[in-house]
Amino acid sequence: MKLLVTGASGYLGTHLCARLEREHHEVSRLSTSNGDLRDPNALNQFNGQKFNRIYHLAAWTQAGDFCLKHSGDQWVINQQINTHVLSWWLERQPQAKLIAMGSSCCYAPEADLHEENFMKSEPIDSLFTYAMTKRMLYAGLMALNRQYGLNYLCLVPSTLYGSGYHLAGRQMHFIFDIIRKIVDAKQNGTEVVLWGDGYQKRELIYMDDFLDAMFYLSGHVQNELVNIGGGKEYTIREFASFICEIVGYDQELIRYDPSRYVGARSKVLIIEKLFSLMPSFQHTPLQKGLRQTIEWYLNARQSIQV
Repeated sequence: MKLLVTGASGYLGTHLCARLEREHHEVSRLSTSNGDLRDPNALNQFNGQKFNRIYHLAAWTQAGDFCLKHSGDQWVINQQINTHVLSWWLERQPQAKLIAMGSSCCYAPEADLHEENFMKSEPIDSLFTYAMTKRMLYAGLMALNRQYGLNYLCLVPSTLYGSGYHLAGRQMHFIFDIIRKIVDAKQNGTEVVLWGDGYQKRELIYMDDFLDAMFYLSGHVQNELVNIGGGKEYTIREFASFICEIVGYDQELIRYDPSRYVGARSKVLIIEKLFSLMPSFQHTPLQKGLRQTIEWYLNARQSIQV
């Protein structure tokens, strides 16, 4: 198949493109190196091609407190990116199925993180702007389907982890930040300080597991919103304990800083719909995934400037 991937140089985009090419698909990549999606003409370089699928991964965001500090820019830039992609899809690639990424931050903090609640109530204040741009993207997908019959799939992941994460030049998702701090403390004697009191909860989805679900759903499901998560949440202290056990570091040496930003206190996706659509779906055990991620970090860290 002929496929286009936006956000191709990001963490998910890099893994997605590599896997698509291993499976002998013809992949066209769009990243900041060859096109700025704030420009309405950025996609015109692909006008002469006809794609079977468009994987829209591009977004202007980072982990940590980035959304809190850049709310205005996030609204303008992400609305530009999504509007330009959807407009080009309608005008130039209506035969393509568009697979877009939602975000778990779209769910209201008091709601069950079930697909039916994706557009209901207000998201957490610190992530409000980014969450609303993702809701607007989903609204656009539904609107173009209703009026023009375009086919889409919107996937909502929990935090992705695994090898090959982009550690340099940006704030890191929590699990990579914890791994880096504990490994560095073990090897260099530095202090480990983690944000919050450590009792806030998160879930993870291993990259290979997410790609398995993404590929299956892309080929079998259309015009749906689907959560793809780990199905279980752990406290930050539990994640730190698992990592300390693998690395061989005393978790009692970790200091927690309750004054730092933590976002939602609890966030676990309900994945009943995923299993109904893909009964054979299996998760990589958390400890196995963490061990493989830590092994990658240990091998890669010497060449990474953090």
